[in-house]
Formats: sequence, C-alpha cells, structure tokens
Amino acid sequence: MMHSIGLDSYRFSLSWSRILPKGRFGDVNLAGVQFYNSLINGLLGKGIQPFVTINHYDIPQELQERYGSWLSPEIQEDFIYFAELCFKMFGDRVKHWVTFNEPNLMVKLAYFAGGFPPSHCSEPYGKCDSGNSSTEPYIAAHNMILAHAKAVNIYRKNYKAKQGGSIGITLHMRWFLDPLFFGEYPQQMHKILGPNLPKFTEGEKQLLKKQIDFIGVNHYETYYVKDCIYSQCDLDLYTCVALVSESSERNGMPIGKLTPANSYVVPSSMEKLVMYLEQRYKSIPLYITENGYAQIGNSSTTTEELINDNGRSGYIGDYLTYLSFAIRKGADVRGYFVWSLMDTFEWNSGYTAKYGLFHVDFKSLKRTPRLSAKWYSKFIKGYEQIEMVSEESPKHMVS
Repeated sequence: MMHSIGLDSYRFSLSWSRILPKGRFGDVNLAGVQFYNSLINGLLGKGIQPFVTINHYDIPQELQERYGSWLSPEIQEDFIYFAELCFKMFGDRVKHWVTFNEPNLMVKLAYFAGGFPPSHCSEPYGKCDSGNSSTEPYIAAHNMILAHAKAVNIYRKNYKAKQGGSIGITLHMRWFLDPLFFGEYPQQMHKILGPNLPKFTEGEKQLLKKQIDFIGVNHYETYYVKDCIYSQCDLDLYTCVALVSESSERNGMPIGKLTPANSYVVPSSMEKLVMYLEQRYKSIPLYITENGYAQIGNSSTTTEELINDNGRSGYIGDYLTYLSFAIRKGADVRGYFVWSLMDTFEWNSGYTAKYGLFHVDFKSLKRTPRLSAKWYSKFIKGYEQIEMVSEESPKHMVS
C-alpha cells in the first residue's frame, strides 16, 4: 500500500516487551526480533526507509513489578540495555532512531491523570489507588530525559560512525527540549514547581547538552492560552499545574473549523510551531512525525462515508502549505509523516477514531484506499517533479 502511494519512509515503534519480555533480567525473544527484521527488510525491499521509535509507552511488566518502572532511576539502565540491543540488531539498516514518542504526554496520562498504565494519580487530579500527581510526573520525566541522553551518548560513541544514522526524540511539544539543549529545565518550571521538580547533577547537565540530532513533532491541536499567574482563570486539571488556561474560543469565536473528532483545524499553527522551534533551538533538523485528521465511525457509519474523506485531504494539504511557508523562512524540515497509513486501535478511542489513508474493515480486514490516499499519491508525484529543481521540500511519509 505504501509503495502504491509512492511513500519513501515508514515510521513505526518497537515493542520493548516483544523483544525483552523481562527487560535485562531475561532472554531476548527471538521471535520478536524476527518479526522486526522481516518488517525492516520488507520495507527496504520496496525502497521505503524505516524510521524507528524505540519506546512508545509500553514496557515489560517485570520492570514495573521489580522497581516501579519510570519512578526509579534503575529504569535508565534497562532502557539503555534495550536501546543498545536495538542498535546492534537493526542499526545496519535503520538510519533514523527516535528514543521516545511523546514522553511528556505519557507522564501526564500515566502519572498525573492516571488514565494510562500504571494509572497513578492523586486528588484533585484523579482517583487512583496510588500515586502523587504533584511529584511523580516529574520524577518519571526526569528518568526519561536522562535515559534518552544516555542512549544517544552510546549511539554516538559506538554506532553512529559505522552505521551512519541519526537519533532524536518525538514530542507533543516543550518541557523536555530545554534539558536536551541547555542541560536544565525552563526557569518557569523551577518557579512554579519548586522542590517538586527534580534536579540534575553537574555531571548530568554536561551529559544532557545537545544530546539530540533532530526533533520529531507530533502536531494535531491548537489552543489559545492565557497566563494565569497575574490574572484570574478557570483552570482545568490538565493545565492548572502550569498556571495556564487553554481555550478553543476567543470572544465567542472558535479558533478554527471543528473536525468530527472535536478538534479544530488551524493550519497556520504548523508554521508558528516550526518557526518557534527553529528560533529557540537554532536550526535543529525537524521532522513532523505525526499530523492527521480523524473521522469518527460507528456501526451506523457506511463504508462509502468513510472512504469519501475530502476533509482529510484538505487538512493535509492546508497543513503542508503552512509547513512550506516555514521551510521558505529557513526552517530545516527533513520530513513529514501523515498519521496514519491505516485505521488503527486509537488508545481510549478504540476503533471509533479513524485516521488512516486506507480504510480497514475490521471484520474482513479488507483495506481500501480512501480519496485522501489517492490525493496524497498525486501530491507526492507533483512534489517529486518540483524536487528535481528544489531541495527545500520535505520528504513524504506515513506512520
């Protein structure tokens, strides 16, 4: 399906527990390794480059039971062990590595609100059997940031020269980036969180600086925000810790057109986001690692309705237009991934949120290209003609 569209890269994640069911305390699962070898070799056989995320939320249950997973600094050693194993097994063919996918969102969902495993939180932010929403998200994040830096350090020392790859991190935006460029959290976090924010040692600060080859950006939603330090706000539970208020409206007017999934289309936000990163982190290479449009389907939604997805084609085209504006202004954008190739199981939304360029009938498993797949294929072919005379446009890919 990817080859038929004309895609040149596919972004996917490895399952830690599929390869190391017990972390560094057990054996490698050779069947899991063979699965990923087959996938990587199959992609390369079609001229499609693998763009591999090492960790996307899941971890071996063994590590949760032994020491509490991301709440213990011991997890750093397990992550490094796993990452280096991946470099050894797949690095001869994988040239783009992502350490974590959306770790800042993961710690919020798992340790602040408690909606994702291990479901830790405390009132008033949520009702969980255990946890502390005021401290645990920052402890988990601290361990992730250090695990990333140590994995990058190992890759650069032992594998980068002979394998010729690069390694970065994908975020749902800021907080994690300042430590990875400057060796310290933003000053606003220190002021607001005080002693609840863990501290880096001097040695860790030196290790952290510029431990990143590129930034991956997952971008779907845009909000107005209001600083609530100096003004009264009605704060929701997700934003009250940062003392900002989010809203999709201003003066009664919505920020953009509402999608079926109750998010808003704001294409200009792509340019603003990319230019912010370009200016703050000084010409770092960027990949838009996720950007997509969800249809909502249920038992009464017809296949024809789901295949005729003009809204998705317009969404992708508009966001790419503003991405091109950022590129013309000097942003070093290396690629753009549509989320997603096929309809998937979308976490708490299950099969109801449909992001795919290809429709999936989950009873027969038949895959059918949507109008957006055909549009994107034509778009890529037109882009390839432009690329002959310009190197400014990003590569086109899917997750």
